[in-house]
This record gives sequence, C-alpha cells and structure tokens, in this order.
Amino acid sequence: MRTAYSVETVRTAERALMARLPDGALMQRAAAGLAAACADLLGRVYGRRVVLLVGSGDNGGDTLYAGARLARRGAGVTAVLLAPDHAHPGGLAALRRTGGRVVRLGEDSGEEAGENTAARTGAAGELIDRADLVVDGIVGIGGKGGLRPDAAPLAERAARSGAAVVAVDLPSGVEADSGEVRGAAVRADLTVTFGTHKPGLLVDPAREYAGTVRLVDIGLGAELPAEPELEALQHADVAALLPLPAAESDKYRRGVVGIAAGSARYPGAAVLAVSGALRGGAGAVRYVGPAGQAVVARFPETLVSDQGPHKAGRVQAWVVGPGAGDDAATVAEVLDTDVPVLIDADGLRLADRDAVRARSAPTLMTPHAGEAAALLGVAREEVEGARLSSVRELAARYRATVLLKGSTTLVADPDGGPVRVNPTGTPWLATAGSGDVLSGLAGSLLAAGLSARDAGSVAAYLHGLAGRYAADGAPLGAHDVAEAIPEAWRDVRD
Repeated sequence: MRTAYSVETVRTAERALMARLPDGALMQRAAAGLAAACADLLGRVYGRRVVLLVGSGDNGGDTLYAGARLARRGAGVTAVLLAPDHAHPGGLAALRRTGGRVVRLGEDSGEEAGENTAARTGAAGELIDRADLVVDGIVGIGGKGGLRPDAAPLAERAARSGAAVVAVDLPSGVEADSGEVRGAAVRADLTVTFGTHKPGLLVDPAREYAGTVRLVDIGLGAELPAEPELEALQHADVAALLPLPAAESDKYRRGVVGIAAGSARYPGAAVLAVSGALRGGAGAVRYVGPAGQAVVARFPETLVSDQGPHKAGRVQAWVVGPGAGDDAATVAEVLDTDVPVLIDADGLRLADRDAVRARSAPTLMTPHAGEAAALLGVAREEVEGARLSSVRELAARYRATVLLKGSTTLVADPDGGPVRVNPTGTPWLATAGSGDVLSGLAGSLLAAGLSARDAGSVAAYLHGLAGRYAADGAPLGAHDVAEAIPEAWRDVRD
C-alpha cells in the first residue's frame, strides 16, 4: 500500500531521525537519491547541461548537493540562486568544489573570482533554454500559495524549454497537504520525494504537476505513525479484499444486491447499474423500477419486482439513484432499510440529509464534482480545486462514506482516518453511464460484506483497470467498461 503523510508529521519524523544521525547525514541521503534519479533520467551524465533553481533552506540544500554529485560525474551544472543570502552554505560550497557555477537572480552583470554573479530573469531563462535538465529546488514542502513573481517566469520558461524538469520533494507552487494549486507552479516530468509520499503527490490538481513520482528511502519509515493521511491500494491490497466464493457458497452467501434505478427517460442507467453488479460478483441482483423490461432483455438472470424496495425480497445491500429522475419516494424507502445503501446520481439530489445521517447501517455516497458541489453549496471549481477537503467535509456533513469521483477518486469515512485515493483512474472513463457501472459494482461488494470504505475503494480500483483495458487507447462506452471488469478482477488476483 502506498501511503502519504502530512508536512507536520514528516517534519516530526525527520527531527527524530536526525537526532540519531551524524549532522547532515539525512540531507546527504536525499541528495544521493535525487542525483541518482536525475542521472537515470539523463541516461548519460557526462557533458550534459544541468540548471538548478535553488531557493532557501533544506530543499535548496538537497538540490545543491545533488548538483555537486552530477558535476563530479562530468555534467555542466549551474545553480540559479533565487534567495542568495539564504542559500544553503554547505551545499553551495560542495557545488563550487566540484566546478559548478553559481549565478544570482536579479543582480547586475559582473565577474568576481571566476564566478558569474549576473543573472536577471532573462539570463537565467537563457540558461534554462540551453539545459538538458532543470532541477526545481525553489520551495520545499512547507510552501503555501503559488510561486513568487520572481520564480514564476522561471517555471514558465522551464515548461516551454526542451529540458526535462525534476522537482525536489514536491513541485514548487503546489501545496503538500491539500493537493491544491493556488497560483503559478512548476510542472515536473519527474518528482523525487523523500521518506514518504506527500498528499499533494497523489491528489489532483497537484498530482498533475508532479509527473512521475519516485520515492527515495531515507530511513524515515520507523519514525512515521501507523496511520497516514492518505493511502492508495495496490494490487495485493485489493486482492486481499476481493470476496471469493467458498465451497459452501450459494447466491445468498455471495450477496444479493438490490438496484433501484432507471426511469422512463433513463432506462439505460438501470441496465448499466445491473451490469456492474453482475460483473462485480453478486450472487443475485434484484431490480426495482420502471426499466424492468429493458433489464431482463439484457440480463435475464435479474430478479425483477414492481412492488417497491420493501417488497422486492431479501437483499444484503441497495443501490439507489442512477437515472431515477424525480422518484424521491423510492429513495426514501431505500434509506429506511437496515442494510448498506449506495446513493448515486439523482439519488444524491433526492436523499434527505437528516435521513442519511440517521441511518444505522453503512451508507456510501458516490458523487462527481458537480454533485458534490451542489451538496456542499459551493461552485464546482471549488470542489475540483480542493478535492481532499471537499470529500472530508461531505463525509462529515452526511455521516456517510463518500466516494468522490474524478481524475483522482477519493474515498473518505465520516469518522476520519486515512482517505483512500485510487491510482488506477483513466480519462477514458469520462463517458456517459460509466458511473452507473461503478455504482452497481460497488453495490455488489457491499452486499458481499465489505465495509463501505473497502467496497468503494475496491470498486474504484477495478473500475479504473476495466476502463484502461476496455479503452486500450481508443474510445469506449460504459458497456465496454462493465464487460472488462472480470478481466480486471483476474488481473488483480493473479
């Protein structure tokens, strides 16, 4: 499982580790890992031109020491100091000893002791234009807001150049704890992070700026608490959660899921939700709603009822809302049951918040950003820009587990704990009906006995894999996603 910790937790762990290590040892570990990652990206180090964008503090120190290692291997390394009076003295000395050059941003031209101290933004930009690699050591993990006005043009120049861009610990200008981007920020091809992932590396919009993320082990693991801020399941974690039938299993032991979905206007939503539930391993699916004929025509094994949820028969979980239109009565009836309930689409709009909060059985809500914004009473852009805080607030407000769909799908429990972030998403899933398939899939996992958090996380993981397999670089529809779920399931198990 991939985990991420807050800035405060990381700094506390670093202090504890540094107290047991020789002075500067932790920075040297980070610099060694950073230099190795840069060398791997360059392929050949000798003769390559490297520009270091260096801010103040330890982040700049990591960058300078890594630059010294690259210079020792024959790279032409130039450090652009954005805060000359606060640059790390040991890192500067190490870079100079290996023949690296140092320029200072914003001073007049001149030569002094063989060191170029002239570097207005334009001159620094020219260095970037000629570079093979630009290393972003402007701001560390404690940075807030976007880049300062003197740094922003350098980030823009690096993005336009042909150079590869490597961010040190986190792209400068993005916020480590929230994943928010409040202004100009560095766009990296590779981010080399130390000790542990930071939340912003896993959550959009910041994740988009990080590029590929490489974690360097600096010995921090033993100092970190057991519970992280974020966690991302991997194949082995999902495989351990998959509900597999035993020798004595029957359809009821495997889980019966009820689907209350569809309408005269949206019968396809019912069909797609049922498809997700069947492909998700449900022992049986009971359907309630006006689209029974369409459902049975596509899936004759579905048990159809026109008597409403309370008279549909035995179920272990309900899915309500996809394509439901304005059927508030059915939504209320499902919420009144004592089994786990997943609320999606129209159901989110129709569900009474107090009724959701009063439920004793688990509730899983699955909004996209627009639906979450409506529930929170904010603009969609606010949710998209602050996904982590939004999913936490919505879970607390409704006392329900919330799966916030999007470029990085997040799952949060109402009582706190680590937020789950799904690593398998793909933009090919942005197609009509894909969310209905996800609802049915997650509902089948609820019926099989998984917690709301695990059901949502496993469903999002399998759904993402299915989207990748079904698309394979070409357009797809929601039906294709459903058909690929068994392949995703097999891949995880194998």
